[in-house]
Amino acid sequence: MNSLEGQFLIAMPDMEDENFAESVILVVGHGSEGAMGLVVNHELADLRFADILDELDLGDPDAVIRLPDSIRERSVMRGGPIEKGRGFVLHSSDYSSGNSYKVSEDICLTATLDILKAMAFGPAPKASLFALGCCGWSAGQLEDEIARNGWLTAPFSRELLFDTPVEKRYDAALASLHITRASLSPDIGHA
Repeated sequence: MNSLEGQFLIAMPDMEDENFAESVILVVGHGSEGAMGLVVNHELADLRFADILDELDLGDPDAVIRLPDSIRERSVMRGGPIEKGRGFVLHSSDYSSGNSYKVSEDICLTATLDILKAMAFGPAPKASLFALGCCGWSAGQLEDEIARNGWLTAPFSRELLFDTPVEKRYDAALASLHITRASLSPDIGHA
């Protein structure tokens, strides 16, 4: 199988693992040793970006309080069931540090405090998504799950990742493949 890095996984309706029900995942790494991704459509309901800044003590508390609501109230995504306390930021490639991993020409992944400071106090990337936790698959596991009809794959869309409202990303990901929930079947078909 070719690398799925930089593509979306869309959970099929009969996904047995509740961690991934109706999930859209951006694959940030995929190779012979396994795969890694971040769920991009499930928010952590009671957590906002300002809570993370406060907890990590990333700046003068008064400066954090003075941040505009557009920054303070940013969503924190539930990136996956692995390393739930670790933060990951998917962001546009206009921001880069020595700690950024290039997922594609358009998107980077950074998992260090410098990106959180930039998101809060500048210079921030034009677009970003912050998640706690990630998803991981061992060698061959993701390929097996796809073969067993657990996931659909879809090409990357910057609009889906950054501009589509979180609650609409699952349906938008399906629509990118010209399908709807009603047209999905849990049955496996191989020609």
